[in-house]
Amino acid sequence: MENHMQGRRLFSRRIIQSEVDRCVFFFPFMAFFFMDIIDSLGKVWTVLTKFHTHEVIGNYVSIDWPQFSNEKGLKPNDEITLIARPLQEGSNGRPQHKFKVLIKRKIRLFGQDIWGEVMV
Repeated sequence: MENHMQGRRLFSRRIIQSEVDRCVFFFPFMAFFFMDIIDSLGKVWTVLTKFHTHEVIGNYVSIDWPQFSNEKGLKPNDEITLIARPLQEGSNGRPQHKFKVLIKRKIRLFGQDIWGEVMV
């Protein structure tokens, strides 16, 4: 299995209910682009990101990924980590980042909380 910690870890946080309901994951970032993410099974997903400005939050980009969210069965409190992969040349000849997405879910086992990677 590929070492998911290769690359630069951008951020990690837990998903909230409204993000699950809307199939959108929000994170602070200043950019606008299509983003390729690679899931734990090696499948590449191209997701749309949208630039937003909020008077309290500031500038951020939302990831619009309904098919990914539904297929992976994302739930509130799942932890999403995006890891930048080494820069590669895209189909247009320009450098392009791909991001490894790691989804962790807390389960209770023998009275202990354990975080495990969602492998679907």
